[in-house]
Amino acid sequence: MKWIVGLAFVGILFALASAGRAMLNDGRDGAPKTNRMLHALAWRIGLSVALFLFILLAWRLGWIQPTGLPLQPR
Repeated sequence: MKWIVGLAFVGILFALASAGRAMLNDGRDGAPKTNRMLHALAWRIGLSVALFLFILLAWRLGWIQPTGLPLQPR
């Protein structure tokens, strides 16, 4: 379970870095702009939604349990 979430986070960060690189490099030196940043950000959004839905499904199926914060006596 943890490695799936970790891989999803790595994928999200990779897509975000790709979008940043595309933003900085596209259209330089007279080159035409491309849609690389748009595609990278679309991947990031898709991975984020998929991760959220996976965590929700895992909770529904009982694979993970919420622990919450421990109560402190007053």
